[in-house]
Amino acid sequence: MAKGDDEARNILIERNLRLVAHVAKKYSTTKVEQDDLISIGTIGLIKGINSFNPEKKTRLSTYVARCVDNEILMFLRANKKLGAEVYLNEPIGKDKDDNVVTLQEVLENNERNIEDEVDIKMKVRLLYEKMKSILKDREKNILELRFGLGGKKPKTQNEIAKMMGISRSYVSRIETKAINKLAKEIKE
Repeated sequence: MAKGDDEARNILIERNLRLVAHVAKKYSTTKVEQDDLISIGTIGLIKGINSFNPEKKTRLSTYVARCVDNEILMFLRANKKLGAEVYLNEPIGKDKDDNVVTLQEVLENNERNIEDEVDIKMKVRLLYEKMKSILKDREKNILELRFGLGGKKPKTQNEIAKMMGISRSYVSRIETKAINKLAKEIKE
């Protein structure tokens, strides 16, 4: 092989393929298929045989085993970096109806047309007017606190209960009653 005989080089590659399989077994706990590890290790074997220098007084199998090991490690490190990437069509969770949600769906542009914007603003204004006219002060206050209306931060039922000195279940009943009042009024 040192004299440039490609046939001798090919024989060395073929005779050391079992060494590649042996080294690849060390990485069987990774998520990479064993066949893929052997293919990557074979590339390391070929590089090792091509760069082997018998004058360095190292056995071919020792040198090539290290080359195979290095090639597999380089692949695993590159894969680890890719593993941190997130793709738009990969599932990132589920919604309340147990449907799979992808990052793309979350990031999609949900611009409404002008008519929808105006319609929503009119409905919000109507809702605020109805809250003022039909709800008692305590009901209105609980809804404002609960849903963060008027630019406030939304609060939990427990937080509201502590603020008002009443039980959480009583806050829940008042909230439900107020929402039902508003729903009935708006439907009419």
